[in-house]
Amino acid sequence: MTESARLEDRWAVFDRWGPYGLLVLGAVLAWASADALGMSTGERRTAGALTAGAVAVELWWGVRSRTRPPGPSAAGIRQYVLRWALGFALTWLNPLFAFYAVIGYFSTERLLPRALRKAGLCATAVTLAGSQSGGLPPHDGLGWTLFGALLAANGILVLLFGHFADLEEDRGRARLATIAELERTNTALQQALDENAALHSQLLVQAREAGVADERRRLAAEIHDTLAQGLTGIIAQLQVAVNTPDPAAGRGRLERALALARESLGEARRSVHNLAPVALAEGGLPGALRRTVAEWAERNGVKAGFTVTGTVEKLHDEMAATLLRIAQEALANIARHAGASRAGVTLSYMGDEVSLDVRDDGRGFDPLAVPARTSAGGFGLDGMRARAERVAGSLTVESEPGGGTAVSARVPLVRHDP
Repeated sequence: MTESARLEDRWAVFDRWGPYGLLVLGAVLAWASADALGMSTGERRTAGALTAGAVAVELWWGVRSRTRPPGPSAAGIRQYVLRWALGFALTWLNPLFAFYAVIGYFSTERLLPRALRKAGLCATAVTLAGSQSGGLPPHDGLGWTLFGALLAANGILVLLFGHFADLEEDRGRARLATIAELERTNTALQQALDENAALHSQLLVQAREAGVADERRRLAAEIHDTLAQGLTGIIAQLQVAVNTPDPAAGRGRLERALALARESLGEARRSVHNLAPVALAEGGLPGALRRTVAEWAERNGVKAGFTVTGTVEKLHDEMAATLLRIAQEALANIARHAGASRAGVTLSYMGDEVSLDVRDDGRGFDPLAVPARTSAGGFGLDGMRARAERVAGSLTVESEPGGGTAVSARVPLVRHDP
């Protein structure tokens, strides 16, 4: 139970039993001082009747308050007026009955609406000032003067306490409003957290699916660049070996086909484990490209050259592998489609990026009229472009029918991790 709830429980106990206790205390003191104050028999009987009436009023209010909601109401106003009238009349008969009349100070907030509270407090102050000045009505000028002074003092105190009570009530309402706002904020925050949790779960699923799809694309591209090109080279070497009448030349073609098969098998294993191509292990990217161009030229009977410009730097494995695969695919496209007599590959280190250019003097094509990839085709330009974009790079193609083709790939210069 909170401190506020405990305080409300204590006030509820006082509201129920406090009037009885104060009435009994006032009646006992008034009875004991009746002779000293010169109360007549009629005044004593009147006081007794009023005391019984006060008990009846409190009993009626106790029953009524159990079935009505807390807070000011018309019934509460009637109860306050009855208490004040009984307290005033009893105090008129004997000043010590003011102990009962003082209950008016404690019940204004629970019985009266805010507009009537100050009037109720002032009415109670009149009763108490009369008791403090020796009883009502004052008997002479001095008594009236004393009554006026005490009424003024009680009125000032009433106004001060009323002002403080209003401030406390305003503060209480502000606290309630703040608590309500915090509850709304907490509810909204909890809803946001629940939505974020659901979104996070959804993003995890999407990320997992995207990762699977990306891995499939990577493996497809790697298989195309290793197994497919390797098998193409092996088939070409075997066809030459079968058709050549020279046994020594045929044996050389068979040995070359066997070396291609072993190299393709190693590359396939490295692709599955997402390792850098074996060609990059010695000499870095420039050495791998130089060997790739030389082997391609010898295998396809096309004159090809390789050039490096700029200051050579050791690239990150992902960047080097991307440029090597793009060069391999571009050379494979030249062999399949270009009918070229010459080709050239240039690797350029240019400050914060690296450029790879592959050119040929073949038949060329219209880049805007490239047919869509079929199930039997390779990854071609789309595959090379996807590889470049995967590492925040780009790929451009310049070609025209009869004018050869130039493929240019640019990637950021990301250095090898030591």
